[in-house]
Amino acid sequence: MAYLPQDPIILLSYVNTQLRDNYSSLDEMCKDMDIDRELIINKLLTVGYVYNPALNQFK
Repeated sequence: MAYLPQDPIILLSYVNTQLRDNYSSLDEMCKDMDIDRELIINKLLTVGYVYNPALNQFK
């Protein structure tokens, strides 16, 4: 399992950068990095961000 930043704002930046530079979807990233998709979704929801699959980023 990949290391994930614990701070939600830093996590947001990290995940969006990964999605932009390396992955075509959140599912692909989570599978490749062996990360729980719901963990990311729920952590970023606490700071008001949701995944937009059409843009492939959290907004």
